Amino acid sequence: MADPHILIPHLLSPSAIATRIADGRVIALGGRTMGTSWSARIAARAALPDAGPALQALLDRIVAEMSHWEPTSDLCRFNRLPAGAWQALPADFFTVLRRAIDIAAESDGAFDPTMGRLVDLWGFGPAPASLAPPSDGDVAAALAASGYRRMAIDIHGRRACQPGDLALDFSGIAKGYAVDMLADALRQAGYRHFLVEVGGELVGEGVMPDGQPWWVDLETPPEAPVPPARIALHGLAVATSGDYRRFFDHGGRRYAHSLDPRTGRPVENGVAAVSVVHTRCMDADAWATALTVLGIEAGMALATQKRLAARFISNEGREAFSPALAEMLD
Repeated sequence: MADPHILIPHLLSPSAIATRIADGRVIALGGRTMGTSWSARIAARAALPDAGPALQALLDRIVAEMSHWEPTSDLCRFNRLPAGAWQALPADFFTVLRRAIDIAAESDGAFDPTMGRLVDLWGFGPAPASLAPPSDGDVAAALAASGYRRMAIDIHGRRACQPGDLALDFSGIAKGYAVDMLADALRQAGYRHFLVEVGGELVGEGVMPDGQPWWVDLETPPEAPVPPARIALHGLAVATSGDYRRFFDHGGRRYAHSLDPRTGRPVENGVAAVSVVHTRCMDADAWATALTVLGIEAGMALATQKRLAARFISNEGREAFSPALAEMLD
């Protein structure tokens, strides 16, 4: 195995070192959420009996608002509205929706939170998968019902309008937001040194009791012939989008869960995985999806333009770092 790439952010916080809990230990918490696991590692001097239930309750609230798998969620209720109906939205839901629409516009539609009908059509939603590609006509109909430009939101009233047959799907951003909320909750509770994670998306803050940062390996597709990329996750978040996670094979072809919102079909651009390092996990999550859809050439161009720290891995095992991430190489 080749030596790992070591990535160190330039903005290391002197106060994080000065306030490290040298006489503490790392408390591990965790549970289940969003069809996956969550975990928190917190530097503290004593056990934290109330922290785990509080963090689980926060995650349960996010699921109740934004899950497209829970029929009673606010998101599913919006998806069932008749055309022209408005729905008041909880604060967290509205925050995610607004940022999702912003990133959709910034990526020219490579990321789009209105792909719910297409996700279901291809068998990657809560409906049972057919394990066969849908017809061209069905794809065209679902694509016509989708599109972030169809959304209308009332910022002052914190509500959104259902344009008709549109289905929101926050699976490309909600996990990242959940990680941000875990981190914010710990900060508000007075903790300054922790690593939190939901389904592989992470936020690191401060340092471990021994003064070391929270070292994290960027997620790599199984058996990809690239060296590990290890980052000191210090005041940063990381998220990875990868087509090796969910897919089905049919007729000798592999259909991956990453859908191109512009065509309504699974991407076939040679990208195996994209990791994005950002100050907010919500943004890292959405941008990882957008760059995966764009492909290495167009994705690298956009990452360079927007100063996104990103690592691309191709199906052939080629690796590429955006300039913002390459600057972190030790």
